[in-house]
Formats: sequence, C-alpha cells, structure tokens
Amino acid sequence: MKVCIAEKPSVAKDIALVIGAKTKKDGYYEGNGYQVTWTFGHFCTLKEPHDYTTQWKYWRLEDLPMIPPQFGIKLIENDGVKRQFGVIEKLVSSCEEVINCGDAGQEGELIQRWVLLKAKCKVPVKRLWISSLTENAIREGFEKLKEGEKYNLLYAAGSARAIGDWLLGMNATRLFTKKFAQQKAVLSIGRVQTPTLAMLVQRQKEIDAFNTEVYWELKTLYRETEFTATIERIKTEEKANKGLEYLKQHDFEITSFERKEGKEGNPRLFDLTALQVEANKKYGYSAEDTLKYVQSLYEKKYVTYPRVDTTYLSEDLHPKIPGILASMKFYEKLISPILAQPIPMSKTVFDDNKVTDHHAIIPTDVLPTGIYAAEEKRVYDLIAKRFIAVFYPECKVANTTVLGMVGQVEFKATGKHILEPGWKLVYANDAKKEKDKDEEKLMPAFETGEKGPHEPKVHQGKTTPPKAYTEATLLRAMETAGKQVENEEMRELLKENGIGRPSTRANIIETLFKRKYIEKRKKNIYPTQTGIDLIDCIENDLLKSPELTGVWERKLRQIERGEYDAAVFKEELVQMVVDLTFEVKNSQFRRIEVVEKAPEPVKPKAKKQVKEKTDPESLDCPKCKEHKLLKGKTAYGCGNFKVCGFKLPFEIFGKKLTKGQVQDLLEKGKTRKIKGLVLETGEEKDGKLMFSEDFMVVLG
Repeated sequence: MKVCIAEKPSVAKDIALVIGAKTKKDGYYEGNGYQVTWTFGHFCTLKEPHDYTTQWKYWRLEDLPMIPPQFGIKLIENDGVKRQFGVIEKLVSSCEEVINCGDAGQEGELIQRWVLLKAKCKVPVKRLWISSLTENAIREGFEKLKEGEKYNLLYAAGSARAIGDWLLGMNATRLFTKKFAQQKAVLSIGRVQTPTLAMLVQRQKEIDAFNTEVYWELKTLYRETEFTATIERIKTEEKANKGLEYLKQHDFEITSFERKEGKEGNPRLFDLTALQVEANKKYGYSAEDTLKYVQSLYEKKYVTYPRVDTTYLSEDLHPKIPGILASMKFYEKLISPILAQPIPMSKTVFDDNKVTDHHAIIPTDVLPTGIYAAEEKRVYDLIAKRFIAVFYPECKVANTTVLGMVGQVEFKATGKHILEPGWKLVYANDAKKEKDKDEEKLMPAFETGEKGPHEPKVHQGKTTPPKAYTEATLLRAMETAGKQVENEEMRELLKENGIGRPSTRANIIETLFKRKYIEKRKKNIYPTQTGIDLIDCIENDLLKSPELTGVWERKLRQIERGEYDAAVFKEELVQMVVDLTFEVKNSQFRRIEVVEKAPEPVKPKAKKQVKEKTDPESLDCPKCKEHKLLKGKTAYGCGNFKVCGFKLPFEIFGKKLTKGQVQDLLEKGKTRKIKGLVLETGEEKDGKLMFSEDFMVVLG
C-alpha cells in the first residue's frame, strides 16, 4: 500500500478522486492500492525552551543566550492534530511507500518532513510536485513522481529558516523584554518583523523631521497648453511677482518641438507580492486577505500555486497557453484577438532561468463557475486580465517635449498621447471607471520660431514630506530590502535580497499590528510610540537593517540551491545571538512602556424576549457541531477552523446577509427566498441559499 499525505483534507479528497482511492475511512481515503490522508497545516513545531531544560522555563537575563545542543521537534498541542497524526503514524508504519503530496514549496516541504520525522518513517518517499490542483495536473504529477531526496536542499533551507527564527526570536525577545520592558510587557523581536518595523519607524522620523517650505513657480498658458519655467523654484513672493511683470512684457516663442514615438511594455505576470500590491492599490485589501482569497481560488482549481516570487512562466508551458486562454469563456472578447495568431515565445514571459519551484500565478483551464465571494471574483479578475494582457501587443505612445522662451526665461511642457493602445485595451473598461492618469491631453502641433501672446501667472506650492507607507508600498519595500525601485527588471534582481518570503510577508505585517507596534489610519500605516521606542533601543544594525536581513534571505536561497552550507548559516546566527546578548546586557537605555488599547465597552445585555440564538456567535458550527462560531473580518467561522474548515461569508452572491438570513441558514440549513442574487455570469436571480454536502453555500 502507498500512503499519500496532503496538506489539507480538501486537497486529499481531490487527489483521492483522481487516483481511485474512493473509500472513505476514518482520517483517510483508500482504494486502488493507495491510502490518502492529510495534515491541516503545521502539525509539528520546534521544541520550546522549557522542553530542553526546566531552567529555560523562566525569563532570566542570566540564562541567555539559549543555544540547544541539538534542535528537536514536537507535536502541536491540539486534540485534532494529535488524533490525525495518530492516523498518519499508523498508516506510515505499515506501508511500502510514502508520497509527499504537501504544498509544493519550502514551507510545505518542512511541514511534511517534520511529520514524517515524527512518525519515524522508514520507507522510501516520493514527491508529488504540481503547480495547480486540476485533475490533469494531479494525474500528470503522479505520472512523474520525483524522488523525495531531490528536495533535501529545500528542506534544509526551511529547517535553517525555522531554527534561525527560533534562535533570534526566542533569545532577542527575552533579552530586550527583561532589559527594557516595564512591568509584564513583552517586547517581541523577529528576524523579519524587526527590520520591517525599522523601515516604518525610519519613514516616520523622516516625516516628523521634514520642514515644509513654500515656493513659487512661473507658469504661462500658450495655445491652451500650460508651460512651466525651467528656472529654480522662487523662494519669495515678491521675486515671483517681479518675474510675472517681466513675462507680461514679452511674447511667447517656441524654440523646440520634438515628438518621439515610444512603447510602454506589457505588465509582468503576478507573483504573490505583486498581486497583493495591486489588490491593495485597487481595492484596499490587506496582504493577508489577498493571500487568503488567492489561496481559496487555488484550492478551487481556478488559479495556479500562489505562494511564488517569480513573474515568469517555464518554457514548457508555452504549448498549453492557447488551451488555457480558449477555456476562459468569460473573457472571450478580449482573448479572441490573441488566439487569431500564434502565441510568441517572449523572454519577458517564458524564461526557465527565472523559474525555480513554480511559475507565476495564472488561471487554470477550469472555468471559474464556483466563485461566490465578491473579493475572490475581483482577485481572479486581476489575475485573468494580467494573464491576457501579457500576450497583447505593446502600447505605442507619442511623447512630446516643447521648449519656449519668454524674453530670457525658458519654459517647458511635456505630453503623452497613446497611438496604439495594445495591452491597455484589456483595461479599457477599468480606465472608464477610473480615468487613466497616464495619458495627458493631446498637444497641438507647434512650429519652431512661432510667436504669440500668452497668459503668464504665478503658482504657489509647498514641498511635501515623504509619504507614509501603505501595505502596497511596504510590501514592495520588503521585497527590495528597503530600496525604492519602480523598474520591474531591477525589482526581479533584488528579490533574492528581499526580507521575508512572499508567503510570509502578509503574516509579518499582521503580527506587527497584533503586537501594537504599528497602526493603520485610512490606507496609511504608522508606527506606534511603542514601536518607535523598541527600534530606538536596538543599537545592533543586524537586527533592524533591511539590507543585512536581506543578506540572510539570500543565504537561505543559496542553501536551497546547494550554494551555501546550512550548518554554516546556523553557526553564524548562533554567533550573532551570542554577540547580541553580550552587547545588550551591557547597554543602558530607558525602559519601554507598552501602551495597551482601552478595553472594549461592555455590551448591554439583550432583552429577555430576544432569543440568545439571534447572535450567530452563540450558535454551534453546523459542520462539526463541536465548537461555537466566531466572527471574523469577512465571515463567521468555526471556533476550531484549522481542523473543521467551516466558513460563512457575510456577503454571498453579491448580497450582504442579514442576521435573520444567517440564523435561518445556520439553524434550518436554508434561507427564505432572497431577491437579486448575482450569479457568476452577472445574471440576477431570486432564490434560497442552502448548504451543500461539504457545507459550501449554494443557490437552491
């Protein structure tokens, strides 16, 4: 018997159907010579300090640094985890081969290897490595199973990352807490979270230190075109007015008129960070929420593996592209011009040298008929349109530069006009809703030497401080280790030195929010006073420098490729922790007070005539019937969500559910008829909502 271990129950079910393991057992599927079981994310974790010695149970400066002679793992304290691990352990002990079907990435490899290590697996291990969960992808993957040993370096990198985070996080958090924190506050330090916080603090200090200055500029209107004087900004209003009087005494003369045709290259395909940036800019979604939406789309088989850091496709995908495009029926009008001719093998799209574990995020050939949440629809639309846009012609533009003189003062105006929209046609409807800021008004044709009257004026402006980070700009800064880079090719080169991984950056930002080191005001992110004080008390640049942290990230990637020894990396981190401990113990600094938020006001008790069950949070989960529901940002979910997986979105089929409708659905399994439900096709329909067999909300 061959045992397949997937990372989630839903993935195990998909795999079981494809390979013929159709008999449902307790904790696994069986059939056709296979047993298919699952984890649900991390089952194991590195041991905690007190697991090594009781001395480390207490937070004392004299016990630091804590360096275990050898790192060990243990099962996470969770009844569901222990029960399911027991199933895996039993199956692995009596099988002939294990097939690792975990998430095809570093974190997925680490999860599975730790489970197999804990289960004392003695049999050969094969690896299923796929980029989507479609039936064809799974079948092809099983036809081309890899030897498990091929991914030893990936596991080594994941293990080194986890140990590095433990060494720094456990030691530095205790070190700074005992040295600087007041009362029982905890000062959390992390290998990635601390330099991320440092970027926010540095930006805030630049904003605070900025002195706004008023300035004046000379402008003039000639033939309905505004020109700006090329002289330095004027510091006094008096001088500006003198300049204005001078301009009134002379005609405007064109000294140069130049129009050059150019091209605007197609946008790149999405990696995870780029998708999170775009979703934040366009819809205000947090990085964490965007990851959640695209992960759901992946599990529904509508898009490929999302936790990627490349914007390229592997060259062997080229023959499959026409088929994927042809399957995207909801975008037929946009796609038909592409399919009228062969898809070019462009190096800006297909490049094996730029693809490691996985290619960029693209749609699969599965028609997305099961997307009900508006957020998921929007994220899918971003991915689909970007996929289509890369195969359109480049956008051709005319860039115009006009120079003129008024007396002895030179003026300049620039403009851009789209000659052939090319890939911008894909976004034509979006541009109607949100006016395209890139395209300026078409300039008239000027002739060198022409003269005429003009309308000069003085424009008063003021210098502006650096902009606060948004999630979009913070993600970009993390990706490029704090460097401000607009050019996409340059960003690709800097990714190896980025801080954090695409799959972890969202969690890092959320952790900073939870620790109350940062806060959000509208779209902007600011450090709190606690966050600022924490960074100020860290004198060691290694802890807070994005560039130096980026060096660690590069070494982890080199470990994956066999270009750096994981043991050396660990030794370097151990030495750093030892040096840091000595440095901080002997430093002097004021203590930091962690400011807690005011407690939430106590809600008044409900009136007696109102049944307690009116509140969905008082109801049992309809799927597992063991835990109460909890209210999240966008949905109600099972209190044991990681195990059960039940979720009920607030908005379904374009309608925000009322409390009564939610109650009917949870208690009766269906709602009364709801008008105006919006289907995937855009059609509106009246109907009742009900649960399917796997507790997804469907239209009855």
